Amino acid sequence: MDITTALFYVFSAVLLGASVRVITAKSTVHSALFLILAFFSASCVWMLLKAEFLAITLVLVYIGAVMVLFLFVVMMLDITSDRVRDGFWKHLPMAALVGVLIALEMAAILLPGFRLKDAPELSAAAAKLGNTKLLGIEVYTNYLYPLQIAAVLLLVAIIAAIALTLRRRKDSRSQDPSEQVKVKKADRLRIVKMAPTVEAPAAPAADANNTGAA
Repeated sequence: MDITTALFYVFSAVLLGASVRVITAKSTVHSALFLILAFFSASCVWMLLKAEFLAITLVLVYIGAVMVLFLFVVMMLDITSDRVRDGFWKHLPMAALVGVLIALEMAAILLPGFRLKDAPELSAAAAKLGNTKLLGIEVYTNYLYPLQIAAVLLLVAIIAAIALTLRRRKDSRSQDPSEQVKVKKADRLRIVKMAPTVEAPAAPAADANNTGAA
């Protein structure tokens, strides 16, 4: 066994362990940290498979941006794990069934890609292009429509997340510019005629007059 194979098994074991801990960790922050470890292990596996562009993208995009955002959201929301875990055992059978179905579907799609005997040979001209350019050519030619569908799904997910988190606060005050433009003078100003009243001056006290005379 060479060093590359040994590192592959090490990173794969760490990836599986971190993936399990993402689900079983009691703290939400610990789950996010284990997910970062899982992403890092996956990027190391991709690096061993000579997919440098995918490895760097996973580190920069997911670990460097997305997971940091997840951590900030988790820490600011202060989600209690007890409330999240309510009904865990109740929904566990259905969740396990859905997980098994997803795993079988992914295996049916991905396993043919591991058949190295059926893989086409890479020409010398294509080998000089590099992994990044070959990946771009493959994605934007043979997989253009799946890429567009994935982009639409991500857009719908973003809009749904904004709609779910958009709540009207009771203590916030906002103005509607259209209502301000339509306002008239009679709606804001009312002139009231009142009769003038003049109060008579108070009479001087008798004690004050007597004191002054004395």
